[in-house]
Amino acid sequence: MATLAEIRAKLQEAQSKSTGQSTGGGDNAIYPHWNMQEGKEATIRFLEDGNPNNTFFWVERAMIKLPFAGIKGESDSRPVQVQVPCVEMYNDGSVCPILSEVRGWFKDKALEEMGRKYWKKRSYIFQGFIVEDPLKEDKTPENPIRRFIIGPQIYQIIRSALMDPELDELPTHALKGVDFKIAKTSKGGFADYSTSKWSRRERALTDIEAAAIQQHGLFNLSDFLPKKPTDVELKVMKEMFEASVDGEAYDMDRWGQYFKPAGMGQATGDPNKATSRPAAAAPIDEDAEDIPAPIQTAAPAAAPSAAAGDNSRAQDILAMIRNRQKQ
Repeated sequence: MATLAEIRAKLQEAQSKSTGQSTGGGDNAIYPHWNMQEGKEATIRFLEDGNPNNTFFWVERAMIKLPFAGIKGESDSRPVQVQVPCVEMYNDGSVCPILSEVRGWFKDKALEEMGRKYWKKRSYIFQGFIVEDPLKEDKTPENPIRRFIIGPQIYQIIRSALMDPELDELPTHALKGVDFKIAKTSKGGFADYSTSKWSRRERALTDIEAAAIQQHGLFNLSDFLPKKPTDVELKVMKEMFEASVDGEAYDMDRWGQYFKPAGMGQATGDPNKATSRPAAAAPIDEDAEDIPAPIQTAAPAAAPSAAAGDNSRAQDILAMIRNRQKQ
């Protein structure tokens, strides 16, 4: 298990680099904290990763959402969305074909909005115990060690506490660890978790919790990341991305065996091990995206006038994107 100092060093390193540039699944191990009522609070206890080579007690997941006008061949089809994994999450030097294109858009004011639309969405997978459950779940898994899909807003609260020099021990410590309270409120009509916080008191794991770890063991959190796309799947992702940007409908015949819209079984993008299960669609908070800062130029391109109409503006943006691809 990594020490607190090692975790701080890793977090600091990551920060330095960044400044330089449906619950789904067969089991119900994922705790859906987003289903809490406003004003409620869930108390959980994070545990370390079962993978001893992971410095952190979480793993990062990065997904890209591709919206389509509908499904090709279906006259009454509504807009659909396909979620694909960004290969940068695997930290092995892999290049994401979608982000390679999108990064350049942030250099142009007129393309910034489109860039945000196709930028990766981060979430973080943790595991631990439910200490106080406001959901009062009717059915809980036999294994009380649950998984948590945490969005950037809550993650920043967790990270900030770990960087606090007054913190002497890891929150996951069996004897001197602390619980975490996920508090749900609302802001601007959306769920807000900014009042979530660590407990002020240390709490040793109970005998029941310790026995559960002994009996079930800890999850290897990386097992719940989407499987890494093959070279063929990367090409399909790029093709789907280009079709999405062009406003086309999703083509089941061309892409169905690789990636499917949310709610339908797909080959990748599912955080569970099985490849035929429905895609996970946990509604996480994504209010702190790692969006590249736009590069200011002496004479930035002016955005098309809103008076020209939304359709005209969209066509102008698509034309600029296509011109960039040809350069």
